[in-house]
Amino acid sequence: MGPEAKKDVNSRVFQTAIVAIAFVLVLAALVILRHPLFISADVQEHAMLQLTSASFSSGAAIPPRYTCDGADVSPSLTWGAAPAATKSFALIVHDPDAPVDFTHWLAYNIPSSVHSLAEGASTDGAMPPGSAEGMNDFRKLGYGGPCPPPGKLHRYMFLIYALNTHLDLPAGATRKQLESAMHRHVIAQGRLRGIYERASE
Repeated sequence: MGPEAKKDVNSRVFQTAIVAIAFVLVLAALVILRHPLFISADVQEHAMLQLTSASFSSGAAIPPRYTCDGADVSPSLTWGAAPAATKSFALIVHDPDAPVDFTHWLAYNIPSSVHSLAEGASTDGAMPPGSAEGMNDFRKLGYGGPCPPPGKLHRYMFLIYALNTHLDLPAGATRKQLESAMHRHVIAQGRLRGIYERASE
């Protein structure tokens, strides 16, 4: 083998070694970054909370009492035990079937010792001490019930989140602000779905 051939072989061996080392480094980085210590709580698979209501069954129609056609009081909610690391709970209620996803209720910094909200807790100003409520898309603080256009069935999602922190948010926060503050702090979540359709006029 001549000098040029040896040089070419050595060059290919060197390039192969560089590619192999780069592959090993990338693989090691992926393994490290996938370790739970390096993954945000939002990326990890969340523990599930069971969220129920004595006001309506999951997947069933929400009674008019909890809508703009009735007293428009907030329904009762109950959720199960959360992970030991839970510091607070947050609640988001929204209508994904509205032309623009519509927020009906925001509550946060609900103490970790609390596992239920009584009927009318928001409407009657009886939220748990220390908790706060955000601004809904009716531009009001607290709960605003379903009020879809007549003749159109809408779904209403009640979402409870267990967080590993208390949120540095004042009362009146928007949904965007709440979701941003919760990022990387969700350790468990639960969901309850209700439906509502107003009679055609």
